[in-house]
Amino acid sequence: MRSRYAAYAKGDAAYIQQTTDPDGPLFDRDTAAWTQGILRFHRSFRFRGVRILDAPHAEGDEGFVTFHARLEADGEDGSFEERSRFTRADGRWRYHSGERRSGGD
Repeated sequence: MRSRYAAYAKGDAAYIQQTTDPDGPLFDRDTAAWTQGILRFHRSFRFRGVRILDAPHAEGDEGFVTFHARLEADGEDGSFEERSRFTRADGRWRYHSGERRSGGD
């Protein structure tokens, strides 16, 4: 989770794409458009930190991480909390989907 947050902060679209489950709702086969969307998100926010709130031991090839991401856009708080679902395939964990739990601090 921390590595994906860092990738968004750096605008590393390739890493985001490589660590997204192809069966998840955010996966886009149009990688050029997907890259542009990731870069737009990266440019829209200042990334102020991420805190892992809960990361229970994974059951098989599915795991969950709850985190709080601190973001800011034009002086406004864009922070949020999410419970993310990760799936493992070929020994690699990939982001599948997330359920947003709340907005800012």
